[in-house]
Amino acid sequence: MSTVTVTRFVEAHAADLWRLLTDLGLRSDRPDALGPVEVLTTGRFGPGTAWRETRSHPDGSPLVEEFLVIEAEPPRRLVLSSPGSGVDYRITWTLRSVRRRRRGCTAVTVTQEAVPVAPYGRVVAFLLGGLAARAVEGALRRDLADLVAATRRRTSEAA
Repeated sequence: MSTVTVTRFVEAHAADLWRLLTDLGLRSDRPDALGPVEVLTTGRFGPGTAWRETRSHPDGSPLVEEFLVIEAEPPRRLVLSSPGSGVDYRITWTLRSVRRRRRGCTAVTVTQEAVPVAPYGRVVAFLLGGLAARAVEGALRRDLADLVAATRRRTSEAA
């Protein structure tokens, strides 16, 4: 199993960030979104909620991903799973309120764990471990940057 973790401080309250993370309609507004999110379940957002989204790889090619909510503890922790080819992924978002420069701020940590579920998944993870970890770290940093950009858009729209 490989794990990659990235943290960023965001000048926003955890509750506001939680809304941006869990409003599936807003996910299609992200810079790397290639279309609307397809919600696969009904009801309120929480454990069991599933959706499919198409995003772009850094090279511009499409990437279709499915996500399932495993845990949702508003506004502190969101755990998702996503099946891959030979590897399943677990993505954990943790939001922790902190004080910075006398403003409300949230430390946002996102962790992705890759769990091989097929023999070739272990081989690929071993051979590409470092390279894959750098690619995942870049993707997580882009996700955090998208969250910051969405926060700024919402703040300017409210002003």
